[in-house]
Amino acid sequence: MISRLRGTLLSRTEERIEVATAGGVVYEVEVPLSVAERLPGVGEELELRTVQVVREDLHALYGFTERGERLLFQRLLGASGVGARLALAMLSTFPATRLVRALIERDVAALTQVSGVGKKTAERLILELSDRVNELDLASEVEAGGPAEGARAAVQALTALGMSFQEADAAVRAALDDDQDYGTDELIRRALART
Repeated sequence: MISRLRGTLLSRTEERIEVATAGGVVYEVEVPLSVAERLPGVGEELELRTVQVVREDLHALYGFTERGERLLFQRLLGASGVGARLALAMLSTFPATRLVRALIERDVAALTQVSGVGKKTAERLILELSDRVNELDLASEVEAGGPAEGARAAVQALTALGMSFQEADAAVRAALDDDQDYGTDELIRRALART
């Protein structure tokens, strides 16, 4: 099993990179968008934590920059009906801490923003994973900065106004950054002012 990969970034596309090791072997690695955004430029050195998935019809390597991302990916793969493609889509839609927050807080609306996840699938994922992701290091970060019910309502209101879920979520999180206890209406106003 390949658990880490260190080398030079040779090429990159949106969700796939090639890494050349010092021994001359080139690995093709799939990465979620949330990881791809943080990778160095082509020609620079990098180290990835990897998960190797081997099935009859698939031999793939998935890469992550943080330990928690890798562990979360493995937990997602352990859920019934979740394959590598869906787990990758989930981590491409949300950063790992936001995905853990959605699972812990049983946020069906957030999970259904992932392509391929409907309401029933989101409910099943929450049922299977909400307790299992609680023990990850990422869960303590979520608890330290978990949103209030008003924040969730503000995100839903902003999406009803036409914002994408990701934009609305980011705007509300930015409005919460100054540690004030705002109500839903004030959060919506502050979030709209930031966009």
